[in-house]
Amino acid sequence: MKSLNDKEVHQLAMQEVGSFLENEGYEFLAVNSQLKRSPQFVCVKDQILYFVVVKGCLYPKSPKSYDLEHMNKVKIHAEKNQAKLLFAGVGFADAKDYNLPLYKNNPYVVNFSGLEKIL
Repeated sequence: MKSLNDKEVHQLAMQEVGSFLENEGYEFLAVNSQLKRSPQFVCVKDQILYFVVVKGCLYPKSPKSYDLEHMNKVKIHAEKNQAKLLFAGVGFADAKDYNLPLYKNNPYVVNFSGLEKIL
Protein backbone atom coordinates (compact mmCIF):
# COMPACT_ATOMS: atom_id res chain seq x y z
CA MET A 1 0.00 0.00 0.00
CA LYS A 2 1.20 3.50 -0.80
CA SER A 3 0.89 6.32 1.69
CA LEU A 4 -0.98 9.47 0.69
CA ASN A 5 0.94 11.85 -1.54
CA ASP A 6 0.91 15.67 -1.25
CA LYS A 7 -1.95 16.05 -3.74
CA GLU A 8 -4.13 13.54 -1.86
CA VAL A 9 -3.42 15.24 1.48
CA HIS A 10 -4.35 18.58 -0.13
CA GLN A 11 -7.63 17.11 -1.44
CA LEU A 12 -8.52 15.82 2.05
CA ALA A 13 -7.78 19.26 3.49
CA MET A 14 -9.94 20.91 0.80
CA GLN A 15 -12.85 18.60 1.72
CA GLU A 16 -12.52 19.41 5.44
CA VAL A 17 -12.31 23.16 4.89
CA GLY A 18 -15.05 23.17 2.24
CA SER A 19 -17.45 21.42 4.63
CA PHE A 20 -16.49 23.82 7.41
CA LEU A 21 -17.09 26.89 5.23
CA GLU A 22 -20.41 25.54 4.03
CA ASN A 23 -21.56 24.84 7.60
CA GLU A 24 -20.51 28.36 8.63
CA GLY A 25 -22.68 29.93 5.93
CA TYR A 26 -20.06 30.96 3.38
CA GLU A 27 -21.19 31.11 -0.25
CA PHE A 28 -18.62 29.79 -2.74
CA LEU A 29 -17.78 32.00 -5.71
CA ALA A 30 -14.75 30.01 -6.88
CA VAL A 31 -12.87 26.90 -5.83
CA ASN A 32 -9.31 26.16 -6.93
CA SER A 33 -8.25 22.72 -5.80
CA GLN A 34 -4.83 22.78 -7.50
CA LEU A 35 -1.91 22.21 -5.18
CA LYS A 36 0.14 25.37 -4.50
CA ARG A 37 -2.40 27.66 -6.21
CA SER A 38 -3.98 30.21 -3.92
CA PRO A 39 -6.49 31.16 -2.82
CA GLN A 40 -8.25 27.81 -2.82
CA PHE A 41 -11.65 29.27 -1.92
CA VAL A 42 -13.17 32.61 -2.85
CA CYS A 43 -16.29 33.10 -0.74
CA VAL A 44 -18.81 35.64 0.40
CA LYS A 45 -20.42 35.85 3.82
CA ASP A 46 -22.49 38.78 5.06
CA GLN A 47 -21.58 40.68 1.86
CA ILE A 48 -17.85 40.43 2.65
CA LEU A 49 -15.43 38.84 0.18
CA TYR A 50 -13.04 36.23 1.60
CA PHE A 51 -9.99 34.50 0.17
CA VAL A 52 -9.17 31.25 1.96
CA VAL A 53 -5.76 29.60 1.68
CA VAL A 54 -5.77 25.88 2.55
CA LYS A 55 -2.74 23.88 3.68
CA GLY A 56 -2.87 20.18 4.43
CA CYS A 57 -0.06 18.28 6.14
CA LEU A 58 0.72 15.01 7.86
CA TYR A 59 1.81 14.53 11.46
CA PRO A 60 4.33 15.58 12.83
CA LYS A 61 4.21 18.76 10.70
CA SER A 62 2.18 21.59 12.20
CA PRO A 63 -0.98 22.66 10.35
CA LYS A 64 -0.59 26.13 11.87
CA SER A 65 2.57 27.01 9.93
CA TYR A 66 2.58 28.43 6.42
CA ASP A 67 4.96 29.84 3.84
CA LEU A 68 5.20 33.54 4.70
CA GLU A 69 6.47 34.59 1.26
CA HIS A 70 3.58 32.80 -0.48
CA MET A 71 1.06 34.23 1.98
CA ASN A 72 2.34 37.76 1.37
CA LYS A 73 1.71 37.32 -2.38
CA VAL A 74 -1.87 36.20 -1.71
CA LYS A 75 -2.26 39.07 0.76
CA ILE A 76 -1.41 41.60 -1.98
CA HIS A 77 -3.98 39.92 -4.25
CA ALA A 78 -6.59 40.07 -1.47
CA GLU A 79 -5.89 43.75 -0.83
CA LYS A 80 -6.32 44.57 -4.53
CA ASN A 81 -9.72 42.85 -4.46
CA GLN A 82 -10.75 44.32 -1.09
CA ALA A 83 -11.04 40.82 0.34
CA LYS A 84 -10.37 39.41 3.79
CA LEU A 85 -7.68 36.73 3.83
CA LEU A 86 -8.09 33.59 5.93
CA PHE A 87 -5.77 30.62 6.46
CA ALA A 88 -7.01 27.08 7.05
CA GLY A 89 -4.32 24.64 8.15
CA VAL A 90 -5.41 21.02 8.39
CA GLY A 91 -3.31 18.22 9.83
CA PHE A 92 -3.89 14.49 9.40
CA ALA A 93 -2.54 11.39 11.11
CA ASP A 94 -3.27 7.67 11.22
CA ALA A 95 -6.05 7.09 13.76
CA LYS A 96 -4.31 4.18 15.50
CA ASP A 97 -0.75 5.50 15.60
CA TYR A 98 0.20 9.07 14.68
CA ASN A 99 3.69 7.92 13.73
CA LEU A 100 2.48 5.52 11.03
CA PRO A 101 2.10 6.68 7.42
CA LEU A 102 -1.42 7.57 6.33
CA TYR A 103 -2.83 5.22 3.69
CA LYS A 104 -5.88 5.55 1.48
CA ASN A 105 -9.10 4.28 3.06
CA ASN A 106 -7.52 3.98 6.51
CA PRO A 107 -9.10 5.79 9.46
CA TYR A 108 -7.47 9.11 10.27
CA VAL A 109 -7.71 11.94 12.77
CA VAL A 110 -8.02 15.59 11.77
CA ASN A 111 -6.29 18.54 13.43
CA PHE A 112 -8.22 21.64 12.30
CA SER A 113 -8.96 24.48 14.69
CA GLY A 114 -10.81 26.78 12.31
CA LEU A 115 -9.85 29.76 10.21
CA GLU A 116 -6.99 32.11 11.06
CA LYS A 117 -7.40 35.73 10.02
CA ILE A 118 -4.42 36.99 8.03
CA LEU A 119 -5.92 40.21 6.61
